[in-house]
Amino acid sequence: MTQVTKQQVLDAFHFRAATRSYDPNKKIAKEDFAYILELARLSPSSVGSEPWKFLVVQNKALREQLKPVSWGMVTQIDDADYLVVILAKKNARYDSDYFRQALEKRGLTEEQMVKVLARYKSFQTDDMKIADNPRALFDWTSKQTYIALANMMTGAALIGIDSCPIEGFNYDEVNRILAQANAFDPEEWGVSVMVTFGYRAKEIKSKYRKPTEEVVDWIE
Repeated sequence: MTQVTKQQVLDAFHFRAATRSYDPNKKIAKEDFAYILELARLSPSSVGSEPWKFLVVQNKALREQLKPVSWGMVTQIDDADYLVVILAKKNARYDSDYFRQALEKRGLTEEQMVKVLARYKSFQTDDMKIADNPRALFDWTSKQTYIALANMMTGAALIGIDSCPIEGFNYDEVNRILAQANAFDPEEWGVSVMVTFGYRAKEIKSKYRKPTEEVVDWIE
């Protein structure tokens, strides 16, 4: 396997910036975008739940419907090469069919299944105290989607592709529009975050980050 140097990774992090203006004439190669989606698919998640789906919204009419209720990407939605809406699973309780099916795919025996589900029950009921709170369960699955989001953006930057994470939108309206377009079942899924990809139309000023000593504390 070809090793990526630390400097190459740091260079990609310095290069990556929230891109709010894309060049509509520069397109991402299909194999490059497939690579970005594969980074999302391979991302880790709490207890291996993989509570996500990735909607690649290329339909122009649907993008136009989203524009008035998505102020965070109004300057990019026309020119971004790809728009990805990341969904989070609703009602992902330890005793749901969703969890059981995920475990079955791992090839667990029934005895192993019982033990693992008991551990997940304790995790959700006692450790996180989210099992009986639908909003808390959705917040938990939404947090997992941000791992995939970060991997997609970092992996894109490593090959010179720009991106912008988007939370600036009316969640009720975006959910309604996409559900009415039969993009997903709103009883099972909800919009967590969106992200655009493409190539920047102009140079982006260097971004500010707090110095290490302000954000890192050592406990020794």
